[in-house]
Amino acid sequence: MTYLDYQATTPLAPEALAAMLPWLESQHANPHSPHREGRRAKAAVEVARDQVAALLPPGGRVAFTSGATEALNWAIKGTPGPIVTLATEHAAVLDTVAAEAARGRQVTVLPVNQDGMVDLDQARAAIRPGTGLVAAMLVNNEIGVIQPIAALAEIAHAAGAPMLCDTVQGYGRVPVPDTVDLIAISAHKIHGPKGIGALWIRDGVELAPLMHGGGQEAPGRSGTLSPALCAGFGAAAQLMADRKDQDAAHIDRLWSLALDRLGPGWIINGSTEHRYHGNLNVRRANLDVNRLMSDLRDIAFSAGSACASGSGRSSHVLRAIGLTEAQARSSIRLGFGRYTAETELRDAIDAIASAAEAQWP
Repeated sequence: MTYLDYQATTPLAPEALAAMLPWLESQHANPHSPHREGRRAKAAVEVARDQVAALLPPGGRVAFTSGATEALNWAIKGTPGPIVTLATEHAAVLDTVAAEAARGRQVTVLPVNQDGMVDLDQARAAIRPGTGLVAAMLVNNEIGVIQPIAALAEIAHAAGAPMLCDTVQGYGRVPVPDTVDLIAISAHKIHGPKGIGALWIRDGVELAPLMHGGGQEAPGRSGTLSPALCAGFGAAAQLMADRKDQDAAHIDRLWSLALDRLGPGWIINGSTEHRYHGNLNVRRANLDVNRLMSDLRDIAFSAGSACASGSGRSSHVLRAIGLTEAQARSSIRLGFGRYTAETELRDAIDAIASAAEAQWP
């Protein structure tokens, strides 16, 4: 199997697995217990917290969560007032703000241009004094477009609103502007374990709790932490920091290789200038994606966001950038990264291009 679905999840780093194993095999104490073994577990959690925080701005605290979906729900539901967000956000944002709207909260969803970028003039017009929260994704999970988060944060702050940034796809890869106030991240998108994420909260920002209970995490998140998951997350974050330049150079080579091998007839969805190169979302006229995936069962790639698979709907992101229903349904997403070999990507792209060509004998 050639795995080209890095936006859905990434392979677990061996170093992350090694950090987790002791806490799964023999060290089982509750990190919130006051006895010696509990304090040892707590120390491991705090080491991981520091490792995760090292890739984030100074002046805030990392609160571990069950994942980025919980972190985003907490940030959105924990703040009052009108919300402004983008049409290309992840469902964890769009569905949450829709739920808030159903409860009477004012929500503005800004459109994007054909390249997937937000229009900053439209943002300025929508983000007015009294806005309670601005939420925008750093790197889009479907088309890889990098939004001007620093500019959006400046607009938000001028209106007196905090800035929430979903950095799930960009954490450790694309710099997070120091001016954001809330940051959601997820371990399994950086070669860490599934089931853990975090919300970074700037000092001085207050959030109402999403879940009530023991309040184990100081900013107000309740629930017993898993030292194993925390340790795996921390090790993965440390590895992202240590390998940042090496990984980036490798991904740039893979991007160039993929574009060279695809050949004519393919169109890139979204900006090519403001983009993370580990995401290649492309379309071909009249491509039968279901047939393509059936013909290439030894290659794992996506017809859209994995989080919405099975819904029967075409990608809301592709529709938001102006694609027709037919164009959206003739698009595929190829995601690659650290553990993708150049030879396997070359062979996979050749197979995809060949299978696509074969649909028109």
